[in-house]
Amino acid sequence: MADKTTAARQTQWLRGVLDLAVLALLAESGEDYGYTLLQRLSGAGLPDMKAGTLYPLLNRLAADGLVRAEWRAGEGGPGRKFFALTDEGRAVLSEQGPKWTEFAKNAIAVVERGVRA
Repeated sequence: MADKTTAARQTQWLRGVLDLAVLALLAESGEDYGYTLLQRLSGAGLPDMKAGTLYPLLNRLAADGLVRAEWRAGEGGPGRKFFALTDEGRAVLSEQGPKWTEFAKNAIAVVERGVRA
């Protein structure tokens, strides 16, 4: 039971930051496709991400004008949809990123006080 509860809680944590994390990864790389983003999120220590979560998020970010999407033919394989930040996406990351960081620091401080109590 504790494992299910932990997984559900971590899913909620991820929902709160996933869009900013994806924008940040795209800011670092310039552009990426979904599978690579999944690998980079995993490498960053975020909980196991499913394609069924990431791709709808990428499509929503594109619909909101925060990323642009472009299909490209694959070299010897299937085509891939690449994503890159738009100017609006970069502005949202610049504005919301520091706000999220401050929120996370405050949440960490509260939780750490509770753990030490």
